[in-house]
Order: sequence, then C-alpha cells, then structure tokens
Amino acid sequence: MAMEVTQILLNAQSVDGSIRKHAEESLKQFQEQNLSAFLLSLSNELVSNEKPVDSRKLAGLVLKNALDAKEQHRKSELAQRWLSLDIAVKAQVKACLLQTLASPVPDARSTASQVIAKIAGIELPQKLWPELIGSLLSNIHQLQPHVKQATLETLGYLCEEVSPQVVDQDQVNKILTAVVQGMNASEGSSDVRLAATRALYNALGFAQANFSNDMERDYIMRVVCEATLSQEVKIRQSAFECLVAISSTYYDKLASYMQDIFTITAKAVREDEEPVALQAIEFWSSICDEEIDILDEYGGDFTADSDIPCYYFIKQALPALVPMLLETLLKQEEDQDQDEGAWNLAMAGGTCLGLVARTVGDDIVPLVMPFIEENITKPDWRQREAATYAFGSILEGPSPDKLTPIVHVALSFMLTALMNDPNNHVKDTTAWTLGRIFEFLHGSTVETPIITPENCQQILTVLLQSMKDVPNVAEKACGALYFLAQGYEDVGAASPLSPFYQNIIQALLTVTRREDAGESRLRTAAYETLNEIVRCSTDETAPIVMQLVPVIMMELHQTLEAQKLSSDEREKQNELQGLLCGCLQVIIQKLGAAETTKYGFMQYTDQIMDLFLRVFACRNATVHEEAMLAIGALAYATGTNFLKYMQGFYPYLEMGLQNFEEYQVCAITVGVVGDLCRALEDKILPFCDGIMTQLLKDLSSNQLHRSVKPPIFSCFGDIALAIGENFEKYLIYAMPMLQSAAELSAHAVADDDDILEYTNQLRNGILEAYSGILQGFKSSPKTQLLMPYAYHILQFIDTLYSEKDMDDAVMKTAIGVLGDLADTLGSHVGPLINQSVSSKGFLEECLSSDDGLIKESADWAKLAISRAVSG
Repeated sequence: MAMEVTQILLNAQSVDGSIRKHAEESLKQFQEQNLSAFLLSLSNELVSNEKPVDSRKLAGLVLKNALDAKEQHRKSELAQRWLSLDIAVKAQVKACLLQTLASPVPDARSTASQVIAKIAGIELPQKLWPELIGSLLSNIHQLQPHVKQATLETLGYLCEEVSPQVVDQDQVNKILTAVVQGMNASEGSSDVRLAATRALYNALGFAQANFSNDMERDYIMRVVCEATLSQEVKIRQSAFECLVAISSTYYDKLASYMQDIFTITAKAVREDEEPVALQAIEFWSSICDEEIDILDEYGGDFTADSDIPCYYFIKQALPALVPMLLETLLKQEEDQDQDEGAWNLAMAGGTCLGLVARTVGDDIVPLVMPFIEENITKPDWRQREAATYAFGSILEGPSPDKLTPIVHVALSFMLTALMNDPNNHVKDTTAWTLGRIFEFLHGSTVETPIITPENCQQILTVLLQSMKDVPNVAEKACGALYFLAQGYEDVGAASPLSPFYQNIIQALLTVTRREDAGESRLRTAAYETLNEIVRCSTDETAPIVMQLVPVIMMELHQTLEAQKLSSDEREKQNELQGLLCGCLQVIIQKLGAAETTKYGFMQYTDQIMDLFLRVFACRNATVHEEAMLAIGALAYATGTNFLKYMQGFYPYLEMGLQNFEEYQVCAITVGVVGDLCRALEDKILPFCDGIMTQLLKDLSSNQLHRSVKPPIFSCFGDIALAIGENFEKYLIYAMPMLQSAAELSAHAVADDDDILEYTNQLRNGILEAYSGILQGFKSSPKTQLLMPYAYHILQFIDTLYSEKDMDDAVMKTAIGVLGDLADTLGSHVGPLINQSVSSKGFLEECLSSDDGLIKESADWAKLAISRAVSG
C-alpha cells in the first residue's frame, strides 16, 4: 500500500468523481486497517522532496485530520488513538514532520507546521515530547530563512493549540524572544518577519508575565509598533492585528503607549491600504469594547481599590479620534448595500463611531453634529450618506435628553429623504437611521415621545411606500417598522398603530411575495416585522390577526405541495417554511393567550397541526426547529385538548430527542416536552416511558452538545410535576444521574466566564429537577420514597453556598428547593435541615437580597422550614 500512496493521494484530487471517490475509500480503508502504517506512509510522503507537491500537501492534510476534529468527542477519540500508538511509530512520524520544516517547498513546510502543533496539543499536556520546543528554538539560529520562517510558523500554531499553563515560563520567555527577534526590522527576510508577527499574535496569551515587566513590555510594544511601518502590507496588517489583540488582553498596560499608537493608527487610517486601515480602526473599536464592559460592570462608580480601573482612553482621544472616523465615512463603495458580507473603511468607521458613542455618551454629540449639518444637504451622495450614517451611529449611548431635540428637527427631513433622495445608498442609510431612532428613542421608557399622533401617519405612509423600493432599502424600511411597532408593545388597549393595522399587514404580506424578496434578507425581514406587528396587536386589532391565520396556513400549504424542486429551489422552500412556521407560532401565542380570541382560534388547530406534521415529514433541521417551537405554543394554547394530536406527533418528538447532530433541534424538542407536560399534565403519562428513556440516553451520550444537558434536567422536573407520584419508577434512574451531575457542578473549576455560565446553567437545571420532583410528590402517600435523597440535596445546596459563585438564577432556584424539601418532607427532614449550613447562612443571605424574586422565594422557604423544624 505504501508504494501506491502517492498515486492514491493524487487520485483523491482528481476531477473525475469516480476516481476521486475510489481513492478516498482506499485511504479510509488503509487508516482503519493499519493506523500506524497509514500515518508513517503519510509522513514519509510529506517529508520526501522527490514526491509531487500536490500529494505531499494532501498527505499533510490527511495526517492532520487523523489527529484532530471539530467535535469534542471525536477530537478526544483521535487523541487517545494517537497516544496509544507504538512509541517508535510516533517518534518516526514526529521526526519526519520536523525534517519537513527544512523542505524547499512552502506548502509542505506549512502543512508540517500545522500537524506538529496538533501533536503538541495532544502530547504537551500529558508531559510528552518535552524536547519539542527546544528543538524548534534551535532551528531559529539556522541561516536559511525558509527554515526560520517555517519554525516561527510552527511556534505560532503551537501557541494556538496549547494552553499557556502547559508551557513553563522559561520556555515562554525563549519563544517570545525568538518571535520578537524575528519581527525586528533588522531581520532581512520579509517572510520571516511576517511569520514572526503572526506567531506573536498567537503567543500573546502566554505573555502575562512579560507584559507585567516594564522593560520586556516596552521592547515588545516597540517592535510591534515598528512592524506597523514595514514596507510589506501583510506585515503591517499583521502587526495591527497584534495591537488589536494587545488592546483587549492587556488594556490596563497601555497608558504609556497610547499617544504613539494614536499617531500610527491615524496615519494608517488616512494613508494605508484598506486591510491595514481596517485593523487600525479595529484597535479603537476594541478599546471601546473594553471600556464599555468596565463601565457596565462598575456602573461608573470607581473607587481607589476597584480591580480594573477605566483609563478613559476614548474620552481623552475624542477630539482627534472623532474627526478621523468621520473622514472614513466618506470612503464608501458603490455597491456595498447589495453585498451582505461587505466590510470596508466607511462601515468600519461608522461601527467604531457607534462604539465611541456608547463609550462616552453625550460628549460625542457636539463633535459630530457640525459634520452632519455641513454634509446632509450636499449635492454629492457620498456626503449626504456619510452625514446620515454618522447620525444613525451616535443614537445609542447619549441620553435621550441630549438627542430628542435634534431628532425632532431631523425626523421630517429624514422622511423626505427616504421618499425623494435620488440615491439608493442614501435611502438605505436613512431607513436604517430611522430604525435606530425608533429602537433607542421611542417606547414607554422614553419621557418625551418623538412619535406623536400628528407625525405617526406620515411615518407609516413613508415606511410602507419604501417597502416597495429596491430590496436593500425595503429591508431597512421593514426594520424601521419593526422597531416602531416594538415601541408600542406595552401601550395596552389604545395603540396609535391600530387605525393603520390592516394596511401594515397587507403591505408586509405584499413584500413577502415580491419576486426579489430573496435579496438583501428582505423576505426574512418582512416576516420578522409581521411577527412584531402581531405581538403588539390589541383587542381592537385581534380580528385582523385572526384573518391572518388562514392566509399564512394557505401559504404553508402551498410550500408543501410543490413538486420536483431543484436543490436551490428546495433551499428557498425550506427557508420559507421556517418563516411561515415562525409566524404561526407568534399568532398562536397571541390568539391562544387572550380569552376574547382563544375560542375563535380553536377552529383552526386541527388544520394547523396537520400542516406541522407534514412539515416534519420534510426532514429539514431549520424548519423542524421552527415547527417544534410552534407546536410548543400550540400545546400551551390548547391545553389538555392537545392529547388528540399526541399519537401523530409522538414519533417526531422522539426523532427530535434523538437528533444529536443538529443539537439545537434536540434542545428545542426538550423544551417542547416541558410545554407538553404543562399542557397535558397527567395525561402525558402514557408517553413518559419513551420520553424518559430517550432523555436518559441523551444525558449519558458524549456525542450530544453539552448545552442541551441543563434543559434535560429541568425537563425531569416538568415531567415529575405533571405525573406526580407516577414518577416513582423513574427515580432509580434519574436520581443517581442528578446526584453525579450535582457533585460535578458544585465543585466545577470555572477558569473563565463561559465555563462558569455553563456551570450555573447546569446547577439551575439540576435544582429545577429536584424542585419539580419534590413538588410532584407533595401530599402523596409516597413522599417517603424521597427521604433517601434528602441528605444529598441539602449537601448540594450547602456546597453551592460555600463555593460563592452562584448567579442570581441559581440562588433563587436553590432557596426554592430548600423550601420544597421542607414543604414536601415536613418533620421527617427537619433534623437534617437543622444541621445544614443553608438553613441558616444561605437563608439569611437570600432574605436580605435586593432581588425581589430571591427574597420572595426565601420568605416562603423560611415559613416551610420553620414548619418542618417545629413539626
């Protein structure tokens, strides 16, 4: 086989499909039959300079894929397989890879770099391959630039793969020295400088100690700033990328460099090529992000001992930063509105201006207004568009008091521009800006209303007219209407939109049927706005929503009738089905919740359910998500009457629970089980064996995405609440799972915010399960069955209390469970509760909480505990 490997690898890249397929199958077979020989022959292929470039490149790629995968469970499986290989085989593969770094062929070197890093990611955490970093660093002293370049690239990839804890500080210092030296202006080869600059970007997370040392930090910053002035555009871009990363990782170390950084970023924004200028703007956006987070977290009250002081870099740079950003707004591209993925200097500048407004608030307004006033009426479309974009960008951040007087003046001007401006770019940005006005300065929380009975009709007339414009303008007009409606969501009975309701719905339906509605996300925007209009309907407009039901049902029916579609048409069809199911979900929630409309709506439920079941038969994940959510809403609206649909729906419910690949579908299905429990109560009992079996399987699977596990635990609680003491037969399966998950989550080491957030979701899910089970068994003769678990539940709550890293949601659920325990088990559990820390310290803490919901749960728990203890 090894002899033929070259040919097989070349065949796997053949234009002829059957040759390619045969070659891919041969490779797969070789890998499964003899992994050692497979990896050896690939690494020999990669290292051999006599072999064709294409086969070497693919050999490296296949090798990398044999070591790594995106899915976590597959990744650890491949790592285990590598670790269990014969040590001599691994040594030979690694030797070939290191040797390839000296190859004259760039593609071979680059692929070898990536594979070495993947192996390092597996071995270094296990304290294996300790000599790797040393042998890479010895390459740096080679005279040949290509070896140096490949080695620096490898060090960069290695820092991306391995966590900083795995490499000791001495080696980190050596890596950084090698990288920073490679970036130096004195380095003759620009390939080496570029590889070094990219490597630094990945190595910054390792440099905590070095950035805390003034001399080392000064040196690194000097070299990075010098690299932003290199002759090579790629090096300049990469150096600015390093500055962006430094701005977020080492914000608190930047004060002494900000003056110089402003100078080099301003020069780049004004004079350099676009990829470099974009990164220079990104630096300031990143500083804004940091300061917005700090100001949010501390609410602006800084004391001398706050751990992350805000340096107000943006406030200090404001007089020079704002004019620089305003200049970029005039550098638009002709067709940027048609291209969804467009990103250019003007867009980056506007985005940054928006972040600056959120960072400094009112201070930005006087700096931007003169630019707007000067350019808004100019004959050149670029100036009008830039002025409008500047205005739209600063609407979030400054106070309504500061903006409302300006918006009052601007509004009628904007409406005229949206109707009459000859340029599509200007109309697009004007509609977007109107949307921002309605989003941030309109609604029940704003004291001075900018929309009055006098101008409401004019606004609607203009928006509905603009929805007939070209797709990108129409899409922004839909967006503006969305926020206009949202501002009236809680006005109660009399909505200023009511007189125009029929026209609005008609106009939106017309948009959804436009031939060009597939462009610029127009159809999606129209349905999202239609949903919002339905959400904010009142008793007065409910009959119009009722008339919408058969219309949307008919449209969904038509998508299901379509035959013989091309794959492109099928995709559009799926998207439309998803949007229609989403729309029906909102209508069901609205009409099913109000007594006045509930009865009239029930005449449609059989047909709606029939349509949803037909949608499920189409087997498309996105549509399934939307249909599942809609069925959850239908179950909630129909209550116990939903039972008649369960026979037909159950197979799809089971399919959803088994869908590991599209885990969002699985998560939504778990949520729907909760809706069904609340709707059907104990009538769900005949289906519980199947549901519980599947949920238990899901929990023990290592293939299912972890985010689905917390809702599954909550779902145990929903089922127990619905079926009460009938949950008895599931206790022996559910309780041990809850206990082991509780132990893990109580002592989780949360290294970062994401892990802590997930841990708290898991804790909350477990506590919701306990709560549902305890409440489900309350006043049943079988409550004693729960006594064996009481000690563990209390221990879990005690541990959570002592760990001190609960969020408010967990705190509320935990104190609730303490109350449930006392309430359900009464005097039997009194002595246990008395011995627990939670019944005193935790209860006290919750009773004095500022959060009303926590305090309310604690008051109830206190009562239940005192009854249990005194009983």
